[in-house]
Amino acid sequence: MRVLHPSGESGPLTMTRYVVLIGSPLKHSVSPYFQQAAFDYYRLDIRYETREVAEKDLKATVDDLRRPEMVGANVTIPYKERIVNLLDEVDGNAVLIGAVNTVVVRDGTLRGYNTDAIGFVRALRRGAGFDPSGKRAVILGAGGAARAVVFALLGEGINSVAVANRSEERAEELAAAARRVASRAEVMSLPWSSLSQDALFGCDLLVNCTSVGMKHTDLEGRSPLGAELIPPRALVCDLVYNPVETPLLEAARKTGAKTLEGLSMLVYQGAASFEMWTGKEAPLEVMFKGAAKALR
Repeated sequence: MRVLHPSGESGPLTMTRYVVLIGSPLKHSVSPYFQQAAFDYYRLDIRYETREVAEKDLKATVDDLRRPEMVGANVTIPYKERIVNLLDEVDGNAVLIGAVNTVVVRDGTLRGYNTDAIGFVRALRRGAGFDPSGKRAVILGAGGAARAVVFALLGEGINSVAVANRSEERAEELAAAARRVASRAEVMSLPWSSLSQDALFGCDLLVNCTSVGMKHTDLEGRSPLGAELIPPRALVCDLVYNPVETPLLEAARKTGAKTLEGLSMLVYQGAASFEMWTGKEAPLEVMFKGAAKALR
């Protein structure tokens, strides 16, 4: 007997399906915990597993997603940009951003999407009550997550965005791409060495899109900015979610700045991915509880 699975692809009734997380390193990740909790909530026979992948093995890992039991994948550091050219189809928004964090498998076809932008905006509005319209933002980093954040802010009517990265060339590349689609917003790049109180003064939103401070990495326990550079009137958002209280957020709270931890964006973007894979409404409460439990 054949049945239609949540992915829309037919297969044996008893076939266990799989979603995988592709990236490196993955020791810090809590995605398997909250995504599995969501699958279990609906009693779906889908397992969420991790695939820590070396760069030389990325293409083979992506090709492996074509197997009939695969539902899709999440993609994280450092492959969100590199995977784009390995897929069959890429959503227009993901093309604009230049990064994919979600792959949906349909009849062996690999389709790429970006839910980071959705997750970031939902976290800003629901988690912090922050409206980006007319505001000024400084973005630390120029990788896949930073690209999603910049384009999400442009879509929400941000007034100005400055991108700072240790590689000035990468920062300007992202800023130039954003300027091509920005209708009114001012977009610029900043050398990392130029980050100062003057450069950050008047900033309404400061977002760390680097991996500095992430648990189980060489950068654990560090902050991308010293406390003296954090604008006290800004909302400081750290996309690093493990640990929840990063050195940057700890320093920001001491200055009196408002903060937003990265876990809310992670769960919101994961919820959007879940809905793409299954066609079911994401059980947000279950997913937040699963993520929090994993971090504890």
